Amino acid sequence: MQTIKAATYPIHFQQKGYQELEKLLSEKKYSTLFILVDENTKEHCYPRFLAKLNTLLSIKIIEIESGEIHKNLKTCVSVWNSITDFGGDRKSLLITLGGGVITDLGGFVASCFKRGIDFINIPTTLLSMVDASVGGKTGVDLGVLKNQIGLFANPQMVIIDDVYLDTLAARELTSGMAEIIKHGLIYDTKLFNQVKEFKKQYINNLIYRSIEIKNEVVLQDPKEKSLRKILNYGHTLGHAIESFYLESDEKENLTHGEAISIGMICESYISNKLLNFSTNKVTEIKETILSIFPKITLQESDFLAILDLLKHDKKNLSGDVNFVLLYDFEDYKIDCKVSQELIIASLIYYNS
Repeated sequence: MQTIKAATYPIHFQQKGYQELEKLLSEKKYSTLFILVDENTKEHCYPRFLAKLNTLLSIKIIEIESGEIHKNLKTCVSVWNSITDFGGDRKSLLITLGGGVITDLGGFVASCFKRGIDFINIPTTLLSMVDASVGGKTGVDLGVLKNQIGLFANPQMVIIDDVYLDTLAARELTSGMAEIIKHGLIYDTKLFNQVKEFKKQYINNLIYRSIEIKNEVVLQDPKEKSLRKILNYGHTLGHAIESFYLESDEKENLTHGEAISIGMICESYISNKLLNFSTNKVTEIKETILSIFPKITLQESDFLAILDLLKHDKKNLSGDVNFVLLYDFEDYKIDCKVSQELIIASLIYYNS
């Protein structure tokens, strides 16, 4: 697959990525190579990565606990301490080897350590391949509030290698489909139709096109002032639902993709009510998503708590919650205000 050029860095695919990594390590003459992993990627992905890495550099592994619950400043401090204890300096390189938590947190850690060291993203989940590792967003959560602390910082490169997908449980692989569906709905109906006819042997085509779409959007609006907001379709309500389940002691956490899939169904319903988005297309979205994702029963007694979390969404301005809604496939409106009553109606629609 051909390399995709992002704003300041390349996105390489398969073996080409490791060849370019070897060149970069030789040219930049880094002092130390840090690999950020969690317990899962250390066991399942690191050996595969190491087999493809050709370097004489000193390699130090830094392991953190997996899961969104550990995507916080406390974990960052532990990583900064580890880098310091290992003698890290401004010529160190950090490679993130993992899913969205690893790439988001690792990029943030690298960008802050000694006011910035180089980093490379090697995403190992479908979700992080098509979303988290591309676009220059880094950061961590504040309590259960997602991505409240962070900054824009670009890696030296991103390496996409589908060999890591073989290490995923089915639920994690499915989670990444939500972002691909989103890209299809807001930007490329052909991609959405390909998802409906999905066969695993064509996953690389879906990944490549999804990355192309995100990159095209980010190149036009790197700091999310206007167009890039469309990438938040399904995320306004989806993030609130994800945060609600994350802070609950009684409910099982949802994957990011599961929460966003609920958000897309609800926001398509809202689009129908406010922008006259086709009822048939609302049904099509709901049926497609529920053919891929499990149906989650949302308790009506939880609706107000979910709505309360919406007020912390990072896209809010002057206290207003802003949604991305659809006029049609590939036709959208940003910064839409939605009443609490309509949001609740959308949650009821999802349950129906």
